[in-house]
Amino acid sequence: MGRFLVTRVFYSFIALLLLASLTFFMMQALPGDPFISEKKLPEAVEENLKREFGLDKPLWQQFFIYIKNVASGDMGYSFETKRPAASVLLRGLPYSFELGIWAILIALIFGLLLGIVAALNAGRTKDAIAMFLAILGVSVPSFVIGYILQYYVAYQFGGALSDLLNIGRLIPVTGWTTVGSRILPVLALSFGTMASISRLMRSSMLDVINSDYIKTARAKGLSRNRIIRKHMLRNSILPIITILGPLTAAVMTGSFVIENIFAIPGMGKLFVTSVQTQDYTVIMATTLFYGAFLIFANMVVDIAYGFVDPRIRLAK
Repeated sequence: MGRFLVTRVFYSFIALLLLASLTFFMMQALPGDPFISEKKLPEAVEENLKREFGLDKPLWQQFFIYIKNVASGDMGYSFETKRPAASVLLRGLPYSFELGIWAILIALIFGLLLGIVAALNAGRTKDAIAMFLAILGVSVPSFVIGYILQYYVAYQFGGALSDLLNIGRLIPVTGWTTVGSRILPVLALSFGTMASISRLMRSSMLDVINSDYIKTARAKGLSRNRIIRKHMLRNSILPIITILGPLTAAVMTGSFVIENIFAIPGMGKLFVTSVQTQDYTVIMATTLFYGAFLIFANMVVDIAYGFVDPRIRLAK
């Protein structure tokens, strides 16, 4: 275990270094200038701004200064707010984190339930309904789901039934202030993930159902619930754990479109704004944070393998 962790941490630092380098040079290759606005700045002011942010130095010097600062935890200062990029990032993190936590929990719970129900009722009506929902979730983008939810809550229920049910106030279509305001973005963000989990769980469980050890368990007279709980689920859930790492990282670090649709001031909305304003330091800080979170999530998944399935052991 110790050697495995040391090896993974070492390769994680290499991956982050490559990611930081690639992001830096991609930012430099972008057209435009972060200090160019509708009203052109005086040349002296523009030169002072570039000197303040170190953009007057040669590219190779900027690169080594950036890598040195990142290694010490300094992500630089935002071109827009003049605040440290890390503090700007942390300002939107709680919103994205809470949105992602709720979305991944709902997707995991209902995705597993749909997959299990579909596998145990393969070829029947329940299986068809579950797979229809799964295909719908995979096919329809999350922002379309978001717009549909907004339309029906705001115009259908919120208009025709607002006096009767007061839905417009209980479930706002934008913002992140009340418990009700969290319902629509969480549903929109979790629907596609839930569909992917349910499809994978169904196919994995169908493979397990036809295994010899399941037939042996039935022949020994074990109850159906015990066979499902002790044998089917534990051996079917490994593929779910495999995809759960990147799915969790993607959901919990902010959905760009969902946060913009529902006006949530999270990392996704922050990233879109920083791209529009060419705020290079915030773009690079967001990219590095996402990469680090993804690497950490995959490492947790690898460690979880050994606990879920005793047949899997980490490298000696």
